Amino acid sequence: MTTKVLELVEYQPLGVDAGRISETAGKYLYDNYRSQVSIDTPSFKTDGRWQLTSNGWVGFIPIEEGLGLSLLPKVPIANLFRMLEYAYDIEIEILDGSTTVTSIEEYYERLANVLALRVLDRSRAGLYRSYVPEEDRLPYVRGSLQVDRVLRRPWDVTLDCAYQEHTSDLEENQILAWTLFLICRSGICSPRIAPTVRRAFRCVQGAARLVPYTGPNCGGRTYNRLNQDYEPMHALCRFFLDHTGPTHDFGDRRMLPFLVDMAKLFEKFVAVWLRQNLPSRYELREQQAVGLDREGVLRFLVDLVIHDRELGAPVLVLDTKYKKPGAPASEDVQQVIAYAESLGCKQSGLIYPRPLEHPVETTVGSIEFRTLTFDLSGDLEKAGREMLRALPLEGVGDWGGDAVPSRSN
Repeated sequence: MTTKVLELVEYQPLGVDAGRISETAGKYLYDNYRSQVSIDTPSFKTDGRWQLTSNGWVGFIPIEEGLGLSLLPKVPIANLFRMLEYAYDIEIEILDGSTTVTSIEEYYERLANVLALRVLDRSRAGLYRSYVPEEDRLPYVRGSLQVDRVLRRPWDVTLDCAYQEHTSDLEENQILAWTLFLICRSGICSPRIAPTVRRAFRCVQGAARLVPYTGPNCGGRTYNRLNQDYEPMHALCRFFLDHTGPTHDFGDRRMLPFLVDMAKLFEKFVAVWLRQNLPSRYELREQQAVGLDREGVLRFLVDLVIHDRELGAPVLVLDTKYKKPGAPASEDVQQVIAYAESLGCKQSGLIYPRPLEHPVETTVGSIEFRTLTFDLSGDLEKAGREMLRALPLEGVGDWGGDAVPSRSN
């Protein structure tokens, strides 16, 4: 059956004729995705139509057999892909020069194909294996005999043994298996790519158990010369695991959405870009915890804090806001200033994805505050350099120099 796709652009309401979405499908969408998509049922307020609005999410939601929602970004699609590549350190060329990726679904499919091909290449060479400690009761001695346990049961003919098992059923392979399993279940891949993904899944499924993992499980791992090629594969796995939603039942069909929270992506992208492009004098710290009491029971997390290595102290507190109001909201300004004051910073700012109609630069008490822009509508590198020059830091752009490194340097 051909799937009909309704396209929703961020924050732009879409009216849909009442007959195109069944009441059951509308309830399913409301029950499971009302945080991602606002839904108004047909009434006199909506001229008898469904009204759907994407709340800052990008991706694909299968509603029912033959109907899905494609959530589109307001930013250029090429910039969305660039942001994802920065945020997930995906250093690959997914375009072959003859085709153009024009949707998040196509991008998902291309990355799934890259992951599947890499898994197949590795499986041909042999999936990573290692020794893991095991304990078992055996009819023979293997490894070392656990004498104390044996003596406690002299009548038992089995022997308690501790030994090392050489196995491929490791987290490294389990992550690959679980990710490929979810990709197969998503239904997003076309008939051209899906067989490759299924073949890769079968290869790794035969070597590792199917164990659920989340995106954070893919990070902070240690690799060696025998499995160093797993690092880029796990980076791809994190991309899929971070944005694949929970499984929901719909009749006799189980469906998996693919959703990107643009607010979180914007924050992560800005953080990675700053970390790669700040002068060496400065260090960026994310989600820095600040205690509100002596016992540390009450605390909050500051999104972005820039530390000066020469001074050994934080000098700038930043927060990202993926929205375009006419001016910054009072509560957002109060929050970032409170963060700065708690850390002893004199500078604070809010970063927006588009220029504000009424930018602000002011001083509240002893804390300086300004609005900043990392414009996602054009050249991202140029936009990043312009934002960097606007930061109130010594040795950066307008505040002491124009040497701003780029990612390619």
